[in-house]
Order: sequence, then structure tokens, then C-alpha cells
Amino acid sequence: MSFLKKESSQDHLSLTLRWLVYLSAGLAGLATSFIVIYILFKGLPHLNLDLFSWTYSTTNVSMLPALLNTILMAVLSLVIALPIGIGASIYLTEYANTDNFLVTVVRLATETLSGIPSIVYGLFGALFFVKFLHMGLSMMAGATTLSIMILPLIMRTTEEALLSVEDGYRAGSFALGAGKLRTIFRVVLPSALPGIFSGVVLALGRVIGESAALIFTAGTVAEVATSLTASGRTLAVHMYLISGEGIYIHQTYATAVVLLLLVIIMNLLSEWIALKLGRNTHE
Repeated sequence: MSFLKKESSQDHLSLTLRWLVYLSAGLAGLATSFIVIYILFKGLPHLNLDLFSWTYSTTNVSMLPALLNTILMAVLSLVIALPIGIGASIYLTEYANTDNFLVTVVRLATETLSGIPSIVYGLFGALFFVKFLHMGLSMMAGATTLSIMILPLIMRTTEEALLSVEDGYRAGSFALGAGKLRTIFRVVLPSALPGIFSGVVLALGRVIGESAALIFTAGTVAEVATSLTASGRTLAVHMYLISGEGIYIHQTYATAVVLLLLVIIMNLLSEWIALKLGRNTHE
């Protein structure tokens, strides 16, 4: 009897936890849906061609220069952060011993960096890249600052993706005579690419939505950056600046719609690439 009572209480607990999980997922979905619908409702009626003029002015409040700068900033940040993050993760998972002091230091550093507020990154970038390295307010200074910001995220997701690859793949490759480096780049990395791309998606979202760090490093010039040393504002910075003026609220909501659509498009594109890579790997 005591066994049956214990089993019944465990069933009730399991059912309660399951419904709590369902409730949490539903609340998260409702909150996200409400935010998206609210932004679309407030912003879509105010989208017009003037907002996509090539030259910004106080009359059209064009977001096109900021949109192009956002895409450029995202590409630059990933070009800098991806090789370093993936290379460091390969070393931590494939070469270094778990009790290595360097591994402990690197992982502690990544955990610490992932919890630092973005404004601190902005102040560091302003002091080191803008002032000390004489980059000035430029796209390159902003991209290097953002690359440091997203580096812990890329490293952690890449490391988890590499660890999720079955050891049988490595053993099979070694049995066929492949070396360590060939096994990593021809067997392990292709199998881990879907997981790595999930980290890229998260990093893209943080880059596109960042404003505090870029105000101090990339600047707020409302023009298309013609070079890496030129200053320019991104969509998030543009939205922050025009909302602060108080007379472009409708344009702010319209900019939020474009920013939201940009994030959704990049996420869908990255997910599609990850699925294609996953299918090709299993084939």
C-alpha cells in the first residue's frame, strides 16, 4: 500500500510539473506574441517610402542609412568573432585536458564576459579602441567591441555543439587513418554545424539590437558608412535617438517594425542554413 501511495504521489507531482511547464511555455508565447503584434500595430501604418530615402534629413527621418550600417556591423562582428570563438572552442574540446589551468581561466573569463552589461563594453571600447588605438568613432571600433561582446556566446554554443558529436565519429575517422586535424575539420565540425549556427543566430540578435555599446564606439552619424573608419549609426541607435527627441514617435515605431523583421529574416535564414547543413551531414 505504501508503495502504491508513493507511486501515486509521484504521478501527481509529474502531472503538476508538466502543466507548469505548459503554462510557462504558453505565457512566454503570449508575451512574445503581444510584443510583436503591438509593434506591428503601432508601426505598420507609419511605414512609407520617405523612411527609406538614401539621405537622412529631419524631414524624412530616413532609416535606410542605419539599416545598411546594421547589416555591415553584423557582418564585421561575425567575421571577427567567429574564427576566434570556433578556434578557441576546438582547442578546449579537442586538444586541452579538462584539468588544464588555461581551460579553467578561459571558461571563467567567458562566463564573466557574458554577464557584463553592454554599457561597460561601450566604455571599454571607447577607451581602448577609440582612444588608445586611435580608431576614432568608426564602424571598425564598433565591430571589434561587439565581437568581444558576442565571443562568449559563440564559444559556449560551439563548445556544446562539439561535445554533442558522438565519440564514435572520431573513433571511426581515426580507424580509417585520418589524423586529428583532418578528423576535426572533415568529421566533427560538419556534424556540429547546426549547433554552431544556433549560436550565430543568438549573436546576430544581440548585434542587431545593441545600442549602448555602439553609441560610444561607432558614433551616431546618420549616413551610410563608406569605409570601416567612417562613423555611422545602426537601427537600434537610430531608434533610440529619434525616440529621445519626442517628435518622431511614429517613425520610431516604424523603425521598430523594420528592426523586428530584420531579426526574424536573419533568424529564419540561419535556421534554414542549419537544417540544410544538418541534412547534408546525415546524408
